[in-house]
Amino acid sequence: MRRLGGPVLALTGLLWLLSAPSAMAQQADAGALHWQVPDLLPPGARLAVVRGDPTAPGETTLELVMPDGYELPPHYHPSFEHVEVQEGTLLAGMGDRLDPTRTRPLAAGDSATAPAGMHHFSIARGRTVLLVTFMGPYTITYLHAEDAPRHGRSPSAIEGRVPA
Repeated sequence: MRRLGGPVLALTGLLWLLSAPSAMAQQADAGALHWQVPDLLPPGARLAVVRGDPTAPGETTLELVMPDGYELPPHYHPSFEHVEVQEGTLLAGMGDRLDPTRTRPLAAGDSATAPAGMHHFSIARGRTVLLVTFMGPYTITYLHAEDAPRHGRSPSAIEGRVPA
């Protein structure tokens, strides 16, 4: 792990869902998705499991919906993260700080893959919908402790649960 000047905060995003067990591993069409408000991401996003189980080893796909202007601060994952833009525009950037001038726009139909350990960030332009595929269990590490969503809890208490 690359050490930065500031603290590095790891959030284990074991997206165990607090709802029915059937929501854990699902294969669904958009109308049947079970939407969650994830506490491992900054407030404003919603997600649903499309395929797989994000708490277990193996490939999983989530649908992520972000409002206009939504920012996901610099972070990385222990495995690849592949995004496919379904709607809107994702301004995707690489690096240790969120810098809108250092992004590449991905429009509907575009996709990109961040390899394991790559520091990256994103900004939604317009309502943006992504399909996000990764190898589970899902983990997100924010590069700067102040960027980690707290939701009224201390960083050590954040387990990446997705509330029902």
